[in-house]
Amino acid sequence: MNRKLFLSSLLPASAMLYAFKSSAATVAPIAGAPKKHKRPPYLKQGDIIGITCPAGFITQEEVEPAIQQMESWGFKVMKGKTVGAKDFTFGGTDEERLNDLQAMLNDTSIKAIMCARGGYGAIRIVDQLDFNIFKISPKWLIGFSDITILHCHLNSNYRFASLHSKMCNSFPADWAAAEPIQIATINSIEKALKGEGLMRYEAAYQSTNRLGEAEGELIGGNLRCIENLAGSTSEIKTDGKILFVEDVGEYLYSIDRMFYNLKRSGKLHKLKGLVIGGFRVKKDEGNDGFGKTLEQVVMEKVKEFGYPVCFDFPVGHQKANYALKCGLKHRLIVSEQQTILQELA
Repeated sequence: MNRKLFLSSLLPASAMLYAFKSSAATVAPIAGAPKKHKRPPYLKQGDIIGITCPAGFITQEEVEPAIQQMESWGFKVMKGKTVGAKDFTFGGTDEERLNDLQAMLNDTSIKAIMCARGGYGAIRIVDQLDFNIFKISPKWLIGFSDITILHCHLNSNYRFASLHSKMCNSFPADWAAAEPIQIATINSIEKALKGEGLMRYEAAYQSTNRLGEAEGELIGGNLRCIENLAGSTSEIKTDGKILFVEDVGEYLYSIDRMFYNLKRSGKLHKLKGLVIGGFRVKKDEGNDGFGKTLEQVVMEKVKEFGYPVCFDFPVGHQKANYALKCGLKHRLIVSEQQTILQELA
């Protein structure tokens, strides 16, 4: 199957009208949201995945490998109006990106929404999104990096699970020439969306790990985005949870400051476990270095807490970036042999 479906032809008229009529209005989350997470339905053969650009721009050509791969999984693909749109660094204007994502949230025929790429922009539209129809007919929201904004907002306000994973710009143009880790991580998206067994990932033992076992809801994403949400309605809630974080292009002193933010705001105090993913640290400028490693920065902030901590987990801005189900319960085992993160039933 190599057929593209377009937004205008599949969206119900009433949903389109509602989407654009309500896109400019801020809708507050309903008080008394359920304490336990809700999981959107897993996808089946013929289900539709929508592609939209709530942050950075992407060309029509650049999404083709992802479309072809998702179609090979048995899904249909609907390209939103922001695919190919450009407003400086953004995938269209704020209004265009908001309307495109809102339309897909409202369209009950769409069973998952893959964000085409990260970059920057989700924070500019998140407060205007209306999740009333989504709460009745939930779907998987897919992405990472800047899409951490949407994962945290969805989890903290509405308690729905979502999928932290690679996006369209990470699919290789030549599948036959792709590295095994690229294939494995992209295939993890298919497995997660279809609900093919419980997700289980392993990471090599690191001498800086803190050993232990824990169970809790998995939540997290990009560290800079999590810090930026502090004090807002999208602020991440970490008590009793396993937190995973990753980042790219930050100086060590900046990472240190962000971890101090997590500690001073109480987000490290009542964790069940801490997972440190990929961190591509920016090289210090000049002769004066920061004087601490990433591992030292982290362990300094959690030294008085007893939960397990692991480093170099395969998630983040790197080829080893597996799909993680935010909001669902997991078990973290950090041992002298390896680290295991296991989704629980």
